[in-house]
Amino acid sequence: GLRPSRFWVTDDGLVVVASEVGVLDLDQSTVIQKGRLQPGRMFLVDTEQGRIIGDEEIKRSLAEAAPYGDWLQEGLLHLDDLPDRFLLTPQHSSVLKRQRTFGYTEEELKILLSPMARTGAEPIGSMGTDAPIAALSQRPRLIFDYFAQLFAQVTNPPLDAIREELVTSTSSVIGPEGNVLQPGPDSCRQIVLPHPVISNEDLAKVLYLNEDNDHPEFKSFAIDGLYPVAEGGAGMRTAIEDIQAKVSEAITGGAKIIVLSDRYSNADNAPIPSLILTGAVHHHLVRNRTRTEVGLVVECGDAREVHHMALLLGYGAGAINPYLAIETIEDLIEEGAITEVDSKTAVRNYIKACSKGVLKIMSKMGISTVASYTGAQVFECVGLSHQLIDDYFTGTTSKLGGIDLDVIAEEVALRHQFAYLENPEEVAHRDLWAGGEYQWRREGEFHLFNPETVYRLQHSTRTGQYELFKQYTQLVDTQSEELATLRGLFTLTPNEGGPIPIDDVEPVSDIVKRFSTGAMSYGSISAEAHETLAIAMNRLGAKSNTGEGGEDTERFTPDSNGDSRRSAIKQVASGRFGVTSEYLVNSDDIQIKMAQGAKPGEGGQLPGPKVWPWIAKTRHSTPGVGLISPPPHHDIYSIEDLKQLIHDLKNSNPDARIHVKLVAEVGVGTVAAGVSKAKADVVLISGHDGGTGASPLTSLKHAGGPWELGLAETQQTLLINGLRDRIVVQTDGQLKTGRDVIVAALLGAEEFGFATAPLVVSGCVMMRVCHLDTCPVGVATQNKELRARYDGKAEFVVNFFEYVAQEVREYLAELGFHSIEEAVGRVDCLDVNRAVNHWKADGLDLSPILHIPTSPWEQDRFCSQSQDHGLDKALDQELIEQAQPALQEGTPVRIEMPVSNVNRTVGTLLGHHLTKTYGGDGLPDDTIDINMTGSAGQSFGAFVPKGITLRLSGDANDYLGKGLSGGRITLQPPSNASPNFIAEENVIAGNVILYGATAGEAYIRGVVGERFCVRNSGATAVVEGVGDHGCEYMTGGTVVILGSTGRNFGAGMSGGVAFIFDPDDEFHRNLNNEMVDLESSLSEEDSDSLREIIRRHLDETNSTVASTILDRWHQYVRSFKKVMPKDYRRVLEAIATAEEHGQDVEEAVMAAAKG
Repeated sequence: GLRPSRFWVTDDGLVVVASEVGVLDLDQSTVIQKGRLQPGRMFLVDTEQGRIIGDEEIKRSLAEAAPYGDWLQEGLLHLDDLPDRFLLTPQHSSVLKRQRTFGYTEEELKILLSPMARTGAEPIGSMGTDAPIAALSQRPRLIFDYFAQLFAQVTNPPLDAIREELVTSTSSVIGPEGNVLQPGPDSCRQIVLPHPVISNEDLAKVLYLNEDNDHPEFKSFAIDGLYPVAEGGAGMRTAIEDIQAKVSEAITGGAKIIVLSDRYSNADNAPIPSLILTGAVHHHLVRNRTRTEVGLVVECGDAREVHHMALLLGYGAGAINPYLAIETIEDLIEEGAITEVDSKTAVRNYIKACSKGVLKIMSKMGISTVASYTGAQVFECVGLSHQLIDDYFTGTTSKLGGIDLDVIAEEVALRHQFAYLENPEEVAHRDLWAGGEYQWRREGEFHLFNPETVYRLQHSTRTGQYELFKQYTQLVDTQSEELATLRGLFTLTPNEGGPIPIDDVEPVSDIVKRFSTGAMSYGSISAEAHETLAIAMNRLGAKSNTGEGGEDTERFTPDSNGDSRRSAIKQVASGRFGVTSEYLVNSDDIQIKMAQGAKPGEGGQLPGPKVWPWIAKTRHSTPGVGLISPPPHHDIYSIEDLKQLIHDLKNSNPDARIHVKLVAEVGVGTVAAGVSKAKADVVLISGHDGGTGASPLTSLKHAGGPWELGLAETQQTLLINGLRDRIVVQTDGQLKTGRDVIVAALLGAEEFGFATAPLVVSGCVMMRVCHLDTCPVGVATQNKELRARYDGKAEFVVNFFEYVAQEVREYLAELGFHSIEEAVGRVDCLDVNRAVNHWKADGLDLSPILHIPTSPWEQDRFCSQSQDHGLDKALDQELIEQAQPALQEGTPVRIEMPVSNVNRTVGTLLGHHLTKTYGGDGLPDDTIDINMTGSAGQSFGAFVPKGITLRLSGDANDYLGKGLSGGRITLQPPSNASPNFIAEENVIAGNVILYGATAGEAYIRGVVGERFCVRNSGATAVVEGVGDHGCEYMTGGTVVILGSTGRNFGAGMSGGVAFIFDPDDEFHRNLNNEMVDLESSLSEEDSDSLREIIRRHLDETNSTVASTILDRWHQYVRSFKKVMPKDYRRVLEAIATAEEHGQDVEEAVMAAAKG
C-alpha cells in the first residue's frame, strides 16, 4: 500500500495501469471504470479470458491448491499449550555472581530493568549521548554495543507499529522449516511463540518437550557456550569451532531445536558472548546449507535490553531466553527493590517491553513481522575487525575495522575477574559497577559534558571571558583526543603553504553566518529558551530552527528594540504541526526532517498534559489533547516522493533554501546523492549523539552512527557522482568547540549546527529529565513556575558563537586557510593520531574517512552553484499573471484553464504570492476562482491559502490539498463522463489527501485512496469513500464520508470529528477505537451542521449521493455515525463546565488533560 497504482477501463476493453492518472489522453466518455490497486490486494488482467480477475478470486484459488489448514492444524504446537515444568529459584548470591560475570551495572538495574518490569514499556530518556562509542570506551563493553541499528530514511518509510498494529506481528515459530519451495506437512511442524523473548519456564517447556520421546519432531539439543577464560581469544575461537561441529553432529542425529546456553559458566570457563555464538552457529549452518533443518534458541545471561534482543534475532535466533535478566527482576522483587508488582507480573511486563521494543526497532526499517526480521542483519558495526565480521557476522558493514577476538576475550575476562575474585577474602568496592552510560556518575562512564565542562562553558559565556572559554574548549578537546570521539583520533596538519597570520583569515562576523541552532520545538523547550536562541542567532546573522512544533505568528514581526524572534529555519516534520502557507513564507530555509539523531526512524508524541493552550495555538490543535508525530512522512515513501515535497516547498517559498535532514548510517552518502538529484539546496548529516526531549533509551544509544562517518561518506559520494558543487552540506551532533567545526569542515561540511551547547549556555545543567517536564532551570518545560527560573540571555548565546568562531579563525590560521570555504573537504589536512595508546582503538582503520575519491567531473569541494527548481516553467506562472488584479488590489478574478499530470503543485506558487501580500488571513473566499479540466499532477492545491478556490473537473493524483491553509478545493468527474460512470463507485483522487491541512474546505465527488485527511488539523472535507487509515493522527477539522472506509480508520486520531454514512452498519469493523468513540446517534447541533456541509458538497460537486441523502434527510440522518476522540471530548466537556460555572477555562482544560 505504499506505492500508488491507478487504473482505467474503457468500454472497448482497454486497461490502462500506471502510477498516476492522466498518462494517456483518453476520451472520458469511453471510460467506464476508474480504480486503484489497494494495499495487500492483487490485480490480474487475464487476456485469455478477456476479464479482470478480482483479489478474492485469485487468493481463493491459491488457498484451495493444497490442504494448508489441515497441515497447520496437525503440525503446529502452541507454546502456551505445552505442559509446565518445575524450576528452581536461584539465591541472591548466585544471581549477583552471574550479574558480575555478565557486566550488569547498578544503573541498568535502576534505569532499564526496573521500569520495564513495573510498566511493560521501554524506559524513556532525554538529551543525547555524549559518552564514547564502545570501540573507544576504556571500559569492557558488551559485544552488542559495537552494533548500531539501521533505519529507513527516504528509500522506504519506517512503520508506525503502534497505530498500525494490524499489519505487525511479534509471533514467531521455532523448528525445522522444511523445503520452502515444496510446501507440505513437514513445513508445518513447528512451535508457535507469541513473542520472540521467552521466560525461563517457557524455555523449560521447549527443552523437555520430547522428554518422553512423544515428540521426536521437536527433539532438542542444548550446547554450552563456554570457553577456558585463561586461553583468551584463541581459546574462544577453538571453543566456537567445537560448538559449530557439535551443532552439525546434533542435526545429523535428528535434533530439530538447538539451544545455545551460557548458563553454566564457572571460575575456569567464561561465557562466549551470545551474539558471537549465535552469529557463528547461524552462518556455519547457512554455509553448510543446513540452517532450515533446525530452530535456534539462545539461553543467555548477557542480553537484557531491547537492542540485545533485536541483535540476537537479526543474527539468526528464533527465540531468546534472557534468563539472568528475568532472575534479576525476580531478585529485585525478593530484595524489595521493586514493590509495585508481583514476580509473575514483572516477568510478563519485561517480556512485553522487550517484544514491543523489538517491534519498534523492526519498524524503523519498515519491517512488520518478527519472521521477516529474523536473520535479516539490519545493523552496521563500528569497531569490530573485518575478520571477526567475516567469520561470525558475514555480510555486515564495518567501515573502520577494529577489535578482534583477543580484545573481546579480554573484555569478557575483566568482567569474569570481577565475578571470581582471585583472593576469596577480597571484597569488591561495590556489588556491581556503577554504570554511568545514561547519566554522568563520578565512577561511571566518561561524558564530554560533565560538571566541570558545563560550569566552564556557562561561566565563560555569561561573564564574557574568552580566555575562560578557551579553558573549556581545551578541556573538551583534550578529553576528545583521549579517545572519547572519532574526531579526537585525528591530528590537524597545515596545508602546503603553512600557517598564515590570523589577520588574513575571514572575520568572526562571516564565520558565524555558517552556524545554526538545532531543531528544538516550541513545546519541547520553553518559549523563553526558544526565543533566546532566535534573538541571538538573528543578531549574529546566523540561523535558528523552529523544530517541528511551528512558530507563533507574532514572532514574524521584529520587536520594538530591533530584535527578531523569528526563526530563519522552518522545519517540516512528519506531524506538520503549524505548517501553513504563512509559516513557510516567513522562512529563509525550510528543513525537511527525515530523521533525528537521537531516535532515527521513529516518530514522537507530545502527551496531553504538555499541550498547553499556547502550544496548541502554535500547532493548530486543541489544548490538553495529545499530539502524535508519525514515524514516516506520509508523502515520502521513496526518493521520488521526497523530490515532490522539495518541489512543493520550493513553490511555497521560492526564496527559501530547501533542507533535507538525514542521520548518519551506512549508505547515507547514496541517499544524500539522491537528495541532491532531487533538487534540495542543503543536506544535513546528523550524528547519532544529537539531543532530544524524549526518546527510548535504546534509540539514544544504539541507532545511527557518528557524524564523522556519515559526513565523510556523503562528501565522497557527492564528489564521485559530480554532485558536490550543487548542494550545501551541513552537519551537527555534539559540536562543542572550534576544533569540532574545523574537523567537520575538513571532512566536507560548510555549515554547522549546535543544539546541546547553546542550551547549556542558556542555563541547561544536563539533568536529563526533559521528558518529565521538571526541568529545574526552566529550559525544557512549560511549567510556569519552573519557567520563571529561566535566566538565559541572548547575549550569552552570542558570546558562545562568537567565541567558537574566533577559535575557528585561530585554527584556520594555523592550517593556512583564509576562510572556511578553503578548508572544506581538505581531508589531506587530517592525519591519524599516531600517539594513540588505547587497548581497543589501536585496531581502528580510519583510512575510509580520509579517502580522497577520484571523479571524472570537474567540480568544487563545496557548493558553488544553485539548483534549478524549474519554477519558471510552472503552470502557476500563468495563473499569477491572470490573477494580478486580485494579488495587487483584492479584485475578484475568474480563471479557466486545462491541467495535466505534468502540472505538479498547481496553486502553491500563486498562494505564496497571495500570502506574502496579504498575510495569513488571505483574501475573502473565491477571490481567485480557478476552474480546471483534466488530470491534475501531484500536490494539486498544496498549501493554498484563503482566497483561492480550485475547481477541478477530471481526476487528481496523490497529495491533493496537502497543507491546505484556508483555500477551497472541489473535485468532480469530467462533464463528458460516460452516462454509465457512477462517481461514488469510482476512484477520482489518490492517496494522502489533505495531509497536514490546517484550514479550508475540500469537496470530492468520488472515492479516494489511503490515508485521507492524515494529520488534518482544521480543514472541512467531504468525500464519497476512502481507503485504509482514514483520519489517521487527525487533531482538528471536520470530515464527512458519504461511502465506505478502509481498515484502521481513526488510528491516532486525537481531535476533530468525522461523520460516516453507514446504512449497512459495518463501519465499526474498520474503526480503530483505541483513541476514539463511535456515536450512533447525532445531536441536533451535529445534525444541523452535518446537513449544511452536505448541502455545500452538493452545491460544489452536483453529487448524486448528497442529493439523495438531503432529499430523504430525516430517514438517512439515522445512518450517520460520529467518530469522536476521547481526549477531545473530555476537553470540550471541561471547557463547557468551566464556562457554565465561571471558572478559568485554561486551568480546567489542563486539569482534564492530567486526568
